[in-house]
Amino acid sequence: MSNSSMNMRGKIVFYEERNFQGRSYECMNDCSDMTSYLSKCHSCRVESGCFMVYDRSNYMGNQYFMRRGEYADYQSMMGMRDCIKSCRMIPMHRGQYRMKIYERENFGGQSYELMDDCDNIMERYRMNDCMSCHVMDGHWLMYEQPSFRGHMMYLRPGEYRSVRDMGMSGQKFMSMKRIMDSCY
Repeated sequence: MSNSSMNMRGKIVFYEERNFQGRSYECMNDCSDMTSYLSKCHSCRVESGCFMVYDRSNYMGNQYFMRRGEYADYQSMMGMRDCIKSCRMIPMHRGQYRMKIYERENFGGQSYELMDDCDNIMERYRMNDCMSCHVMDGHWLMYEQPSFRGHMMYLRPGEYRSVRDMGMSGQKFMSMKRIMDSCY
């Protein structure tokens, strides 16, 4: 595999201890259970690409977006209580971005189509909440607060009949951002 092809795939290295110490595990794709490779994970280095990391196995729990860089003690930087248990590589997307958001579950209530970032659905569309959506093109991050703050959730192309059933119960989603290919 050529060097440029490898960079397009993404690469993240996890370390058991803070400051890139202890045993390490290199990952170039999705990993549903990190505990198979490391007993704990307290720092990481994203060498290329973008990743979502999760504090529970099987891509569940709190999610954090990571782009190229070093995270010597990401727990204190991101407020994580636990170590990374799973990760998902975000594939590079070139082309348009389209997502339709719905006020209610099962694609009910008012709806709007987005093709760019939305920092506040209440101000832009007069929607109090987004409870379901359909991602047609691109990869997106949804945030619980306006201006891309608070807990986030990664969405890839597909239908999401109930955002709350995806392990984020009790949270509202008030802003959405495209994951641009500048991560690579």
